[in-house]
Amino acid sequence: QLSAVFNYAVKYYGLSSNPCRQAGSMGKKDADSMQIWTLDEFNKFISFVTKPAAHLAFEILFWTGIRSGELLALTPEDILPDKKISINKTYARLDGEDIISEPKTPKSIRIIPIPDFLYDEIWDYINRLGSIEKTDRIFYFSKGFLNNEIKRVSKKAGVKEIRVHDLRHSHASLLIEMGYSILLVSERLGHEKVETTLNTYAHLYPNKQQKLVEGLQNLKIDPQ
Repeated sequence: QLSAVFNYAVKYYGLSSNPCRQAGSMGKKDADSMQIWTLDEFNKFISFVTKPAAHLAFEILFWTGIRSGELLALTPEDILPDKKISINKTYARLDGEDIISEPKTPKSIRIIPIPDFLYDEIWDYINRLGSIEKTDRIFYFSKGFLNNEIKRVSKKAGVKEIRVHDLRHSHASLLIEMGYSILLVSERLGHEKVETTLNTYAHLYPNKQQKLVEGLQNLKIDPQ
């Protein structure tokens, strides 16, 4: 937005140049290369997670692709009877204080359908908590706990170490491998623009064009 303002000033008000161009973008355009777990790798990892809360948290992250802050903000009332999760807030711990705020972007507010097994796992866990209120957080820890657990258990399970956020990438990768459209993946992840999803995961589509061509070929051979 700031760069756009300076471009306007260059065009209409005689500013010699846009200083944003010299400063460059904030951060790296291409973040550190993402790593993902395949389904086999995740299954191996999760079999070594013995803490019930951590086990459920990692299951939700892998099978839904939600952000860790969205996970940690979940309350029982967010687990809907029609087997969907309502994402409507996010959690962070700043200077020792628990902060609940609105999600990252308007598109982050979304309803995510979940498979039966995950819905059952969530409610089995909630019911074991006993006196939890419908507006209480389901998980009592912060992201730091998840970071420590994924490092510790990865070594124990003998799988490559990835970041907690990479479980989100792993979910997207799984959906793409299953053949779902980039638009559907984008909606599920809560990206503001489908271009964000495409730019992030385009490298996972190298064989999709060939499959597309093969599909067209099959239609020509057998139009029925």
